[in-house]
Amino acid sequence: MKKHPEITIHNLAYELKISASTVSRALNDNSRISEKTRQLVQKKAIEMGYRPNILAANLRSKKTNTIGVVVPRIDRYFFSSAISGIEDYAWTKGFNVIISQSNDLLAKEINCVQTLFNNRVDGIIVSISMQTNEDKHFRLFSEKNIPILFFDRFCPTIESDRIVVDDYNSGYKITRQLIERGCKRIAHIAGPELLNIYKDRKEGYLKALYEAQLPIINGYLEVTGLTKEEGMQAFARLMALPNPPDGVFCGNDTTGLSALEYCRNNNLKVPEDVALFGFSDEPFSAVVTPSLSTVKQPGYQMGFQAAQKIIHRIENANSTIPYEQIVLPTALIIRDSSK
Repeated sequence: MKKHPEITIHNLAYELKISASTVSRALNDNSRISEKTRQLVQKKAIEMGYRPNILAANLRSKKTNTIGVVVPRIDRYFFSSAISGIEDYAWTKGFNVIISQSNDLLAKEINCVQTLFNNRVDGIIVSISMQTNEDKHFRLFSEKNIPILFFDRFCPTIESDRIVVDDYNSGYKITRQLIERGCKRIAHIAGPELLNIYKDRKEGYLKALYEAQLPIINGYLEVTGLTKEEGMQAFARLMALPNPPDGVFCGNDTTGLSALEYCRNNNLKVPEDVALFGFSDEPFSAVVTPSLSTVKQPGYQMGFQAAQKIIHRIENANSTIPYEQIVLPTALIIRDSSK
């Protein structure tokens, strides 16, 4: 197939019999150009298939008007909601968004971050993977004074803005709700303590048990990657104990779904034999039978505020703005699995 040459502003200028500088100003909506000339140039540009050289413009301005986003899993409702909030605000400010997912793998996260850095994004919004135990890839940004913002899961060794939810009080409230419904033997299937969110949820769980003077029973704390398979295995271990729990706080809704499936396959009644609580309010949690009690996180709001915060830093690159941690509230959603 014959390759046609790229149309330039000089081609447009030749066809319109005006200077290339006039064409350039018209395409960039310069106030020095009349409305008639601007419309004439823009119409001819469409007719001839002219494409602006954004890469060259970015190199001149040293800005790409692009934000990079790295999340663990795009298919999780919480993260897709956050991405929606990021994109909605970024669009109003003329910023593009490049989205990558780490699949909760450190090696893939490093690759995603390096690629975004090489593509000269103006800033990066990140929720780290379950395996992230180093910060070298994030220092690519901080050492070049390129804004980086963490949401939900953050890297504690990098100075940056953070937007999180109150995981400690969420873990506490979940456990209190199970206690108030009459549970005496409450287990917790937690995520890795490497991440702040799972450590805080576990601490909230332990505080509620301590206040209620309930024992911390050996074997009642399971630490997993919170996948469906690991959740099923962890719940099976709990229910195989000589004195199995009558209430289980699952670290996410995926694990809660695994627990419901185990109970259905093993003739256990929920909540009569064991009450269940998840975390994140995935859409399926409202429609499974019995419906799953959970915690609603403000994903869209977190994403929207993250985009606001990082674009403000990008647009005020020469100003000294103190780093901030924003803590957003959660809401308990009590459904059939713990009523």
